[in-house]
Amino acid sequence: MDYIAHYDSPLGGITLASDGTALTGLWFDDQKYFGDTLTEEYEEKDLPVFAKAAEWLDIYFSGRDPGFIPPLSMRTTAFRKRVWEIMLEIPFGQTMTYGQIAAQIAKEKGLPHMSAQAVGGAVGHNSISLIIPCHRVVGSDGSLTGYAGGINKKTALLELEGADLSNLYAQKKGTAL
Repeated sequence: MDYIAHYDSPLGGITLASDGTALTGLWFDDQKYFGDTLTEEYEEKDLPVFAKAAEWLDIYFSGRDPGFIPPLSMRTTAFRKRVWEIMLEIPFGQTMTYGQIAAQIAKEKGLPHMSAQAVGGAVGHNSISLIIPCHRVVGSDGSLTGYAGGINKKTALLELEGADLSNLYAQKKGTAL
């Protein structure tokens, strides 16, 4: 059984999901792939993990690095999990490119290269947004691409973190992974 809770953020409603112990999902209510890890049966319930996630979100939306991560359970493939783990290492207020993540995975696997587009798919399907900071991943040319919550939210989150946006831009068409 899965459980859900709601959080009202400055950027809109957020739905949290849990298996009862760890966070399994965090989505803006209007984002792409909303609820993709929820089981068919779930109920709204107060849980300690939701209180911890709400504490994290309160600190985050005040413009500060929360300094902790609530318990997470990543319901995904091994490849996506590794991409998400790398995203967890991106410091507050900084960015990393899809290509840099691809290069790191290629090196770990002893491969000559890894597809940045494959990384982009894993980033885009991140089911624990914000806490796993997919908004900190940008195109190799500085384009703000690939955020399931929308480019406006991605920009707002990076601004909230005080990220240097001077070399970043919102892409109009295509991809720049």
